[in-house]
Amino acid sequence: MRAEREIEQTPEHSARVLCIASGKGGTGKSILASNLATIRAGRGERVCLVDFDAGLANAHLLLGVSPRYDLGHVMAGEVKAEQALVEGPNGMKLLSGGVGRPSLQNPTRRELERLFRALEPLEQQFDLVIIDHGAGVGYSTVAHLAATSTLLIVTNPEVTALSDAYALFKRAHVVNPHVNVGAIVNRVKDEASALSAFERFRNASQRFLGKEPAFAGWVPYDEAVLRSVQTREPVGLLEPESAAAQAIHKVANWEMIELARTSSSFYERARRALR
Repeated sequence: MRAEREIEQTPEHSARVLCIASGKGGTGKSILASNLATIRAGRGERVCLVDFDAGLANAHLLLGVSPRYDLGHVMAGEVKAEQALVEGPNGMKLLSGGVGRPSLQNPTRRELERLFRALEPLEQQFDLVIIDHGAGVGYSTVAHLAATSTLLIVTNPEVTALSDAYALFKRAHVVNPHVNVGAIVNRVKDEASALSAFERFRNASQRFLGKEPAFAGWVPYDEAVLRSVQTREPVGLLEPESAAAQAIHKVANWEMIELARTSSSFYERARRALR
C-alpha cells in the first residue's frame, strides 16, 4: 500500500480526518480519542468519532452511550453509516466498532472496500472525523495510514511502548511518505519524563529513518482518568480542572489537526490503498 504523492487541502465542506493509533495496547489511546472528540465538539465543531478498534471497541463505554448499530452492521449493508451513529457528550457522534465480531477483526479486502465506501458520506457531514484504531498495524489500519495526512501516535514511557510506536511510525512512512505524525506521551509522571521519552522516540526515528515525529503533547498519570472510566464520562467533562483534562485540552490544540485534509476523499484514498 502506498499513498498518493501529494497531500493538499480539499474544499472546506470536506471533513478533516485525524487518525489516532498506538503500537501496542494499553497506552490509553481510546481514552484520549474519546476526550479529544468531546473537547472539539464542545468548541462548536461537528465531530464524529469512528471506533475502528474493530471487534474490541470500548469508546461507547468511555462515552456512556449504548449504540444499537456498529461498524459490523454498516459493513454488512444492514444500515447506512449515518444510521449507526449515536450522539455522545457535547453533541459529538460515535460510530461504534462493535464487540466480539470476528469479521471486523479480520476483514477481507472486499469487505473493507465496501465498508470504506459506506463511510465516505460522513466526510460531508462533519467538520472533523477522528478514527480510533486498534493497536498494531492490521490491514485496515495500514489502509488508513496510507490515506491520511495526519496521524497521532499515543505511547507511554516504557521501552516496549516506545519500540512499538517506532514500528508504527516506520510503517506509516513506508506506505505514506508525506504523512504528518505527532506523538503523545501518555500516563507519565511529569513533563521531564515525557520529554525524555519523546527524545528517545525522535532520536531513533531520525537515526534510522531520517524522519521524526512532532511532539503533540503529554498527559500525566491521573486518578481522575480512572474515575472517569468507572463513571463512563470523559474526564474533560467529569473533572475539567484535573491535570489530565487540562493536558488533553492542550493536545486538542495541536496545530496539525486544523490541516488534516487530503487532496481527495479520505475514504476514496483508503479504498485505493487496498488494491
